[in-house]
Amino acid sequence: MRFGKRKSNRIEYFCTMLITVMRSKLHRLTITEADLNYIGSITIDEDLLDAAGLVEGEKVQIVNINNGERIDTYTIKGERGSGQVCLNGPAARRCQPGDIVIVIAYGMMSLEEAKKFTPTVIFPDTETNKLV
Repeated sequence: MRFGKRKSNRIEYFCTMLITVMRSKLHRLTITEADLNYIGSITIDEDLLDAAGLVEGEKVQIVNINNGERIDTYTIKGERGSGQVCLNGPAARRCQPGDIVIVIAYGMMSLEEAKKFTPTVIFPDTETNKLV
């Protein structure tokens, strides 16, 4: 962000430092599918996306509890109410059905905003990926 302030014939700019913080998290989802031949991304039940405040196409980090892998990808809406969590494309090599993962979205904000910010954390049923 830049804020300009005119002093005579010149403008002085002040930049606000932004930090990256966890914005939302889906904690402990079970991978239901892994589709190596899809173009890429993670498909997530639309109910879960809505609950976490995630949007289709948003960059997320996938953390695999079973093997420690961390993957950056983007979201695709899955069938609402299905419990679907499918890793697609190359990411399918890093997770397999039955693995437990955490899906994390980050946002950028000023230090002052971050101190007041509360992230959304969703704890779905790990067996069904349904909201409880």
